Amino acid sequence: MNTFNSALYFLAIINPVSKIFFLSGYEPKLNFRQVLELSWKSSVAAFLMLEGFSLVGQSILEKVFRIDPCALKITGGIVVFFIGWKAIREGKFFQQKESAMRNDFNELSIVPLAAPLIAGPGMITIVISSTIEYGFLSTTLSIFLAILMNFLFMLSSQFINDLFHKLHLLGPLIRLTGLLVAAVAVQMILSGTADFCDKIQSGGFGIRH
Repeated sequence: MNTFNSALYFLAIINPVSKIFFLSGYEPKLNFRQVLELSWKSSVAAFLMLEGFSLVGQSILEKVFRIDPCALKITGGIVVFFIGWKAIREGKFFQQKESAMRNDFNELSIVPLAAPLIAGPGMITIVISSTIEYGFLSTTLSIFLAILMNFLFMLSSQFINDLFHKLHLLGPLIRLTGLLVAAVAVQMILSGTADFCDKIQSGGFGIRH
């Protein structure tokens, strides 16, 4: 998988639609300066989080928790699948609550925007798996490109939201995106299962003590 294709794969998991929905539905309504502030702060924070997991995630999993990468891939796929399934069934990726709204943009840019909306459990899983398979530098570049594209979507959130509302396409778009996210999740589960079967056949699977 080349870097750009990998970045598009990451972007599908980041799921810009959920960020568009969050920013455009924020009350009181955000102006462009506020959207810009939230977008760049959450993007930088998410990039640093994902880079940290890319750099040390495998070591922590294998040496501290003794979790095999294929188990992580299967579990992450299950988590991502339910996120996509929620969007397919309910037409939304998260439940927005008034109690979750904050006036402190520094806090809001970290939670919930940077984590879990950008650097969620599914994205963290994929980043660690990608680092194992393709290397740190390639994964870093893919993360950067994906977050950059997501950042541009976030800046355009109000325009995109208004456009799709006028065309009555926002609900179908959310469900279509949910379907793609669920399909990516199933692929993760199948890939992790295949890795597990290969290790069983080669006698290389086992928990290290």
